[in-house]
Amino acid sequence: MKEVYKGYTINIEKDLDPLNPRTEFDNLGKMVCFHDRYNLGDKDHGINHNDFNSWKEMFDHIKRTENVAVILPLYLYDHSGITISTSTFNDPWDSGSIGFIYMTKKDAIENWGKTIMTKKVLESATGYLLGEVETYDQYLRGDVYGYVIEKDGDHIDSCWGYFGDDKYCKDDAKHVVDNYFKYDIKKHLKKVKQWILNKVPLDYRQSFV
Repeated sequence: MKEVYKGYTINIEKDLDPLNPRTEFDNLGKMVCFHDRYNLGDKDHGINHNDFNSWKEMFDHIKRTENVAVILPLYLYDHSGITISTSTFNDPWDSGSIGFIYMTKKDAIENWGKTIMTKKVLESATGYLLGEVETYDQYLRGDVYGYVIEKDGDHIDSCWGYFGDDKYCKDDAKHVVDNYFKYDIKKHLKKVKQWILNKVPLDYRQSFV
């Protein structure tokens, strides 16, 4: 997507090499995933899929050993690309369970300023985990963007890594252009003032500066 704004050209493009939020971001949730073809989720969860006969066994094991505050199931839909969710896709052919995401009680309590588990802490932790899954899903679907700002064919500025919403990316780009535009105005006024000082007789300068 291209837009000319205040004399600058803003290009909104797909981020073709986005950061993996499970390895590059700080996460409170632990994402435990297993799939025959894809390497998904966190790498340091320490759980071996072969130790369990069912997803329920793994679920019970995590709850029992990790002092879990919240644990949510994870499902993958694989058809012309992959997408992940905490809700089933209701497609027995192209989707299925791949694991869980959870948060410990210790992390939940510490990060929402309480000393004990409360309903409010539980709700906050659940919402946070859903947000982590949404961000990872955006990464898997390639729903990540960046902007490139140009003027007269020259590269001026760029930024990448906007997950899930090219509108936010575009708004940020316009804010950057606003700052460049203000600088352009100041530079232009400075040149005008210098021209006046150099060219206009002293008696007439008061009308201009």
